[in-house]
Amino acid sequence: MPKLKTRKAAAKRFRATGSGKIVRRKAFKNHQLEHKTSNKKRKLSKMVLVDERDAENVRLMLPYL
Repeated sequence: MPKLKTRKAAAKRFRATGSGKIVRRKAFKNHQLEHKTSNKKRKLSKMVLVDERDAENVRLMLPYL
C-alpha cells in the first residue's frame, strides 16, 4: 500500500488540538488593518474550531493529522 499524500496547502492552514479537533485561523486579518478597531483585530487573532460539516473534508486532505 503506498503512502498517502498530504495536501500541503491544507497542512499550512489547519492543525489538530490535543483532543483531535481541527482548528483554523480567522479571516480578515491580512490587510487594511488601520480601518479595523483594536478589539476586532484582537478577536480575529484567535484560533477557532473548523465547522463539523467541513472537518471531514479537512481530514481527507490531511491523512496523518
